Amino acid sequence: MYRKLMAYIKEYKLASLLAPIFVSLEVVMEVLIPMMMAQIIDVGLANNNIPYVYKIGIIMMGMALVSLLFGALSGRYAAVASAGVAKNLRQAIYHKIQDFSFANIDKFSTSSLVTRLTTDVTNVQNAYQVIIRMLVRAPIMLVFALFMSFQLNARLSVIFLFVIPFLGIALYFIMTRAHPNFVKMFKKYDLVNLVVQENLTSIRTVKAYVREDYENKKFKNATGELQQYSINAEKILAFNSPIMQLSMYFTIIMISWFGAQFIIGGSMETGQLMSLFTYVTQILSSLMMISMSFVMVTMAKSSAERIVEVLDEESDLTNAASPLTQINDGSIEFKNVDFSYSKDPNNLALSQINIKIESGQTVGILGGTGSAKTSLVQMIPRLYDATNGQVLVGGQDVRDIDIETLRDNVAMVLQKNVLFSGTIKENLRWGDANASDADIIHACQLAQADEFIQSFPDKYDTILDQGGTNVSGGQKQRLCIARALLKKPKILILDDSTSAVDTKTDALIRKAFKEEIPNTTKIIIAQRVSSVEDADMIIVLDDGKINGIGTHEELLKTNAIYQEVYESQTKGDDQE
Repeated sequence: MYRKLMAYIKEYKLASLLAPIFVSLEVVMEVLIPMMMAQIIDVGLANNNIPYVYKIGIIMMGMALVSLLFGALSGRYAAVASAGVAKNLRQAIYHKIQDFSFANIDKFSTSSLVTRLTTDVTNVQNAYQVIIRMLVRAPIMLVFALFMSFQLNARLSVIFLFVIPFLGIALYFIMTRAHPNFVKMFKKYDLVNLVVQENLTSIRTVKAYVREDYENKKFKNATGELQQYSINAEKILAFNSPIMQLSMYFTIIMISWFGAQFIIGGSMETGQLMSLFTYVTQILSSLMMISMSFVMVTMAKSSAERIVEVLDEESDLTNAASPLTQINDGSIEFKNVDFSYSKDPNNLALSQINIKIESGQTVGILGGTGSAKTSLVQMIPRLYDATNGQVLVGGQDVRDIDIETLRDNVAMVLQKNVLFSGTIKENLRWGDANASDADIIHACQLAQADEFIQSFPDKYDTILDQGGTNVSGGQKQRLCIARALLKKPKILILDDSTSAVDTKTDALIRKAFKEEIPNTTKIIIAQRVSSVEDADMIIVLDDGKINGIGTHEELLKTNAIYQEVYESQTKGDDQE
């Protein structure tokens, strides 16, 4: 895991090296200053040698300024290195997620991925800064201060040999008990983020159903569980400070007691005792820094494991060794296709699907809720792979085609229409980044979107809010259709994408498709029979299986499900 993370230091290796070098030089200056102070007391003041006091004092001031400079430089380089590593990690995770299939994203959940990109990377960033600065400074300070204290008085310094092992054992106990609680705590962070994300993205639904109290209760429960695991971890970490304070005061009392006797006995000077007190502070503050660093590193270890888990995840959708970079036409064929989201052959969403669609045909797909209509079409652009069997596009297995090439030739308007913050024009150019204004207007005319866009004061430069919340559902659907048309695809898939428009607009969109893009294969998933009755082929799905295939007239004669849907919708229209 650590080797994996080290690879993301990259261009920040120099800063990562300079930070500990400068902090080491800072420590050297700090450790020498108490020795100089002892010289002032025991030599300068004891002999009333004022010039000597001034001389040593000026040297000490110079050393303090140099120490300050080294400290500032180490802090700067540590900040640069840690922020750089965090930047590289976030970019790596983000790029990795872009290659994930829907199945990979489902495995982690969106809220968990957001937590790993934010909170977990921040924890690793803080820990890295601590490692290259504080965890370098503290051990060096400890060793140098111990060496200098033994130089001053070896007998008194033996006290440290009892205190340090005691602290080491205590810190080991604290760290090993706290880590499991941090692991559980970060899982609860994911849950809190999930609750917040669901509530904010669905706030209109929450308010429409007056579920604010329920959502507040759900959030309170999630944060309560997070609080409990945080308390459990902090209860253990709380022992850190009192143990450090106990050790510090014990050491100071012992040195004061024995040091006073040594001074009375004439085996120690007053200045040496004062310097020794400074070294006591340096040694114990070093141990305090080490303990605080281990707290942060322990917390960051849980975060690092979660980050590496994402970085090590392999997408289950990958290119073949020598992928095809050209698609002949828009023909589609399903050969004995089975599909399971869990890849469990005993839990299939689709089974034994055999369909052949010629290039340029218009195909309608009907079926009840849960009949796997969306699952069927998602295998065409390889958003998911078939569990068994083959899906062919242009006569070639989709697994042999370069994924980018395949998706460039398949435009899909998803069941959940998504628009991004920005202008209408910027959103439409997702279909073709180089589309001219004329191309954009033409695509919108085909999708019956131009009329309402022209009614806006800023027309195609109208700013859309995040998710397109400032346009209606039908307008959003038509914008998404126009965006798909700009790709000039060989295959166009509309997944229930005209459900929010009236039948007249629906008919105009289908008429435009027939006249303007006759060579594009069009697959239309719909709930209304009127949306697909002119199709060259209609597929009726039921419980993940093909219940019937044929034209509108053929299915009216032979398919019970199609007859039932048609009659119920026709009666509804007659009653209206």
